[in-house]
Amino acid sequence: MKDTYPPKGYFAPVLHAHLPFVRHPEYEDCLEEDWLFEAITETYIPLLQMMEGLVRDNCGFRLTVVLTPTLCTMLEDELLRARYEKHLGGLIELTLKEIERTRTSPEFHRVALMYHDRLTRCMDSWQNQYQRDIIDGFKRFQDSGQLEIITCAATHGFLPLMKTTPQAVRAQIRIGRDHYEKTFGRAPRGIWLPECGFYPGLDEYVKEAGIRYFFLDSHGILFADKRPAYGVFAPLYCPSGVAAFGRDMESSRSVWSAQDGYPGDPRYREFYRDIGYDLDFEYIRPYIHESGLRTATGLKYHRITGKVDLHEKAPYNPAEAREAAAQHAGNFMFNRQQQVLHLSTLMDRPPLIVSPYDAELFGHWWYEGPQFLDFLIRKIHFDQDDLKMITPSEYLEDFPRNQVAMPCESSWGNRGYSEVWLDNSNDWIYRHLHKGAERMIELARKFQKPTDLQRRALNQAARELVLAQSSDWAFIMKTNTMVRYAIKRTKDHLLRFNDLYEQLIAENIDKPTLEILEQKDSIFPGIDYRLYR
Repeated sequence: MKDTYPPKGYFAPVLHAHLPFVRHPEYEDCLEEDWLFEAITETYIPLLQMMEGLVRDNCGFRLTVVLTPTLCTMLEDELLRARYEKHLGGLIELTLKEIERTRTSPEFHRVALMYHDRLTRCMDSWQNQYQRDIIDGFKRFQDSGQLEIITCAATHGFLPLMKTTPQAVRAQIRIGRDHYEKTFGRAPRGIWLPECGFYPGLDEYVKEAGIRYFFLDSHGILFADKRPAYGVFAPLYCPSGVAAFGRDMESSRSVWSAQDGYPGDPRYREFYRDIGYDLDFEYIRPYIHESGLRTATGLKYHRITGKVDLHEKAPYNPAEAREAAAQHAGNFMFNRQQQVLHLSTLMDRPPLIVSPYDAELFGHWWYEGPQFLDFLIRKIHFDQDDLKMITPSEYLEDFPRNQVAMPCESSWGNRGYSEVWLDNSNDWIYRHLHKGAERMIELARKFQKPTDLQRRALNQAARELVLAQSSDWAFIMKTNTMVRYAIKRTKDHLLRFNDLYEQLIAENIDKPTLEILEQKDSIFPGIDYRLYR
């Protein structure tokens, strides 16, 4: 591709990689830890392999990736690393059995061979290329300039519903920033506000943390206190000077929507039919939960097919699915070209298309998602001159003059105004979270010169509070998935916090119990309770 400057427009894809902190050393086989294992196998390693291939083929690219503090902590944890390796080894063993079982069924046999190849390459990347440290894999791409990694609030707390206690908002942001600096050896340039949740004034805490920009859903920009001259196709500066980037609705819909978007194509792999549920119980038992509960293995042999029952799904054809990914990548690029060609006639600078997605969409939910991204990036680089990939930091450097306006309170999710995280399924949690934040502030003010044991208890109280504040628990309650686990996690952390509070107030700390909590809820070893003063 002939490189031109400036192009007609820019494209800034943003992949938000996040999981709640799930670590249960008290159990030998924890069902919820599989969330992490599935994401590593199906999303994070495939994305790293994709970027390795792009670099190998001299294909220039720019991506922005959010690696949240909770996710990074789990990826760095030795217990979870060991459990992941055992999990992946079990899947590879299962694929060998599947190759034999499907030998007389050619349409399924080729899929079994595909899984064995992918999973063995995944193990090779995990053990040999990244030495069990995939954060370092992402860091290498940031250090070489192709990738911009940004941070998030400490435990993905939904900040608009915490604004009654500003110290809690500040602590979520500061803990996230400090964790990023420790992990990546530099200050973060941007932050992902959990669930794109924003309220006027939140930008001041972002500025205080030394962070330059954040992202909002479209209406957060469009309904700013001053009408944005360029809509979501250029950032706004908040009065604080922090930049807000808005999500482009058109490019989001084509990927997000299972009905109207690419992932619903009948050629793609069907997510909801898995051999963990289909095959004979005694055969599959060693590869599901130790209790005998049937769970997904990740080995799926059918395609979406159409609007038919699961048992009527047609066999999956990897070659046809790959062809669909290539076609959709071409269509996506063509549509973005048409967007920027039109918008460039209306603006005094090249328009910017910001497309944020959950990273786990690519590979986990949409199995062919990494192939789609790979095709798309290669087409953008080699096949056209109108569109150029860019990171938000690079755009701000190239176009430092932008309109000043205050975005409106907003979030992404259903209806776009916090409704997902505050309705009759989850509203009961907030009175307890607010009281916990007030008590944490009280403790931070009371203990000016704590003993070493008091300081440890104060820091553990802060850990329990931020873990209870995770937006994931309210989301799970709303969506009615794993509700009992989300309720238990919320209550457990609040009860642990309140026990520590009462011990500190009574000046009677139970040291053995504190040590158990420090081992169990070991997130953020450098946390400092004084953030709540």
